Amino acid sequence: MTSTITNTRNILRVLAGLLLLFNGVGALFGGWNLMAHTDGSSLELSPAWLEHAPFKNYFIPGLILFVMNGLLSIATLAALLSRMNKHELLIMLQGVILTGWILMQILFIRTFHFFHLIFGSVGLVLFLVGYLLRRIQAR
Repeated sequence: MTSTITNTRNILRVLAGLLLLFNGVGALFGGWNLMAHTDGSSLELSPAWLEHAPFKNYFIPGLILFVMNGLLSIATLAALLSRMNKHELLIMLQGVILTGWILMQILFIRTFHFFHLIFGSVGLVLFLVGYLLRRIQAR
């Protein structure tokens, strides 16, 4: 393998690792807070934002956030660091999960916040990085 491909792969792995850590830690923190404070007060979330959502409080969204974006991001990071077979697919999957989570938030709360742009972009970048790592691996 040429050094350019090796360097590119290493840069992509570091980027994926940082984004997974960023998303995972944030989701664990946010999800835990929403489960512990189901009115959203600990994160300054309005209960009115749930008006168009299928939830009466923030417990279920917190649980989903904690598991799907928190625990799975950390598990994907562990797979990346251990170079588990097909970890690239897990990175792509986490990108899809995060992007889907953000889209559902926007649909349910019917408003857009700067954090949606940040985390939506992280989701898209995770998918792209996983895809590129998969392509490099196939060579």
